[in-house]
Amino acid sequence: MINNSPIIVTESLTKRFGEITAVNQLTLSVQRGEVFGLLGPNGAGKTTTVRMLAALLIPSGGTAQVAGFEIGEDDQDIRRKIGLLPESPGLYDSLSAEQNLAFFGSMYGVENIAEQIQKYLELLGLWNRRYEPVGTFSKGMRQKLAIARALLHEPEVLFLDEPTSGLDPQASKLVREFIEDLRGEGRTIILTTHNLEEADRLCDRVAVISGHLLALDAPGELRRKIFGRKVVFHLQEANQALVGTLEKFPFVSEVQAVDNKILAAVENPEEQNPELIRALVNGGAELQFVGELRRRLEDVYLELMGAVEDNNHGKN
Repeated sequence: MINNSPIIVTESLTKRFGEITAVNQLTLSVQRGEVFGLLGPNGAGKTTTVRMLAALLIPSGGTAQVAGFEIGEDDQDIRRKIGLLPESPGLYDSLSAEQNLAFFGSMYGVENIAEQIQKYLELLGLWNRRYEPVGTFSKGMRQKLAIARALLHEPEVLFLDEPTSGLDPQASKLVREFIEDLRGEGRTIILTTHNLEEADRLCDRVAVISGHLLALDAPGELRRKIFGRKVVFHLQEANQALVGTLEKFPFVSEVQAVDNKILAAVENPEEQNPELIRALVNGGAELQFVGELRRRLEDVYLELMGAVEDNNHGKN
């Protein structure tokens, strides 16, 4: 549950590698208990941002605080407060699942290590495979084990870098469900993913970045800001007279007929639909049903990336 208290705050966070600026002036905050998505194309700076926030990379500029600690000053404290699932799990193939977790748990100083190992191996469906070498595990099993490793010390913040990348649908589903369970516990999760449907389903808010911040909000709010809301009136037959009927309303910004449907852009469908429906019926429309045109997070993402490309072309 989100309690509106920031656990991560960045101010003009920047990372340069030579002449290349991977992350440029990133300013954002993440609330305690939310699932926060970092979206963007390859090379957009998502993993670099995560590595800075995990105190694995030194920023070139700006500031960041994680769990009350300052990046670059309290790095050891930050590492104790976070869990990290990198894109490559980095497990020891010759060791069993249990031995892998025992090793990493000892590095974190986990006191009740046996209990923690059992807890997360059971939650992730690996308890019966605990004695088997990790080298025999499928990619999905390895990913689940890596998530268990990241959670052994009960971190306040969990960074998941492409957690379902390359997994089959069944393993991906299990990982997504586990993330939802963690959100239910009030855990703060930073998720980077190329799977926009996954981000739409899991994330309370998303930041779309391409070196710098392009947009930040809840997925539904981003859809509304970029595309507005459109009501779809399904009719026996649509005609221009009915289009003209809806165009007369001051709160309707756009109307168009497509096949036997009329699409109307309105600010507040819940309040304004009844008035529009009455006008259509009084105008002779045979109304079959009413719905709302649903935009996907993918549509938002592509719109933002298209604007970046147009801007870059304009500079060349």
